[in-house]
Amino acid sequence: MKRIGVLTGGGDAPGLNAVIRAVVKTAVNDYGCHVLGIKNGLDGFLMPGGVFPLTPAEVRGILPRGGTILGTANRGNAYARKVVQDGKEVIVDVSTDIVQAIKEQKLDALIMIGGDGTLRFAHDLYLRGIPVVGVPKTIDNDIHGTEVSFGFDTALNIATEAIDRLHTTAESHQRAMIIELMGRDAGFITLHSGVAGGADVILIPEIPFRWNSVLQKVLDRKARGSSFSILAVSEGAKAQDADPIYNRPGDQMYVPRLGGIGQKLGEYLEANGIETRVTVLGHVQRGGTPSAFDRWLATRYGSAAVRVAAARHFDRMVTLAAGHITDMPLLDAIAIPKRVDPHGEEVVTARSIGISFGDE
Repeated sequence: MKRIGVLTGGGDAPGLNAVIRAVVKTAVNDYGCHVLGIKNGLDGFLMPGGVFPLTPAEVRGILPRGGTILGTANRGNAYARKVVQDGKEVIVDVSTDIVQAIKEQKLDALIMIGGDGTLRFAHDLYLRGIPVVGVPKTIDNDIHGTEVSFGFDTALNIATEAIDRLHTTAESHQRAMIIELMGRDAGFITLHSGVAGGADVILIPEIPFRWNSVLQKVLDRKARGSSFSILAVSEGAKAQDADPIYNRPGDQMYVPRLGGIGQKLGEYLEANGIETRVTVLGHVQRGGTPSAFDRWLATRYGSAAVRVAAARHFDRMVTLAAGHITDMPLLDAIAIPKRVDPHGEEVVTARSIGISFGDE
């Protein structure tokens, strides 16, 4: 193994730079291997200067930095590009161009760091002859086969701190405080931070809620002398017999953008006599310094990915299982999405301590 590439795809997450650093250091120290950085996901293979040498000097000092020094591309279809043809903007499939550009680099391995979308493209590239190894990345913690992905711990800590801060102002002003958190299809951030932060209501995509059930929880608290309530809501939460709320429709390139459920819930409570304020935490959950755990996990993932590549175990993803780093087939990792179990111990515990999921 003499020449490998590394790229980051999908949304950014705290710990990406730690993975990149570990890839470079392990490749150089253990294998005397040259590492190429790919800018902006797969886009880098098609742009001038998009592929460049990564040496230990380039990754010095990046361990505590959020984001990714390589840049990333967050779109639903990594092969779709907008171009102008005959004066009109059209979307074209550039997958053949990307595969050809990768092969021209003569890589012994391509390490792709990303979520389920990026990992799906990694598997597709393998089927087209590219030697790929995947590294799971998502703050939503929704990748099957790994106990936890880096970025989740940092996002969880940020969300929990935000709930802690809302507690004091909610109690001072006797209000219901709604915090809308990230979580398109999986409610792990909202569930974990809601329990850790002492939320009274937790709404997640896996458990559709009833509007009047949420209202009743707030009214019951007031009747018992609790003048405020904290409601933690996933952006993908939805009412029973209803669709999630989007603030931007999707197209051939981008998936629809969720957002607005917190505001709609706030308006509903206000209409029923509950003074309410809404906070949308948004991309604050993605940014900033990664936690010690995420740096540690990301470093282990990056180093292990190089070892998997050196063993020529391609079309696989590194994973955390029972506290140990191992690897599994990419196809297995992307086959079943990881979701909160509505009947699992985590949800049962939350219900046992009095938290409402709005479904009763």
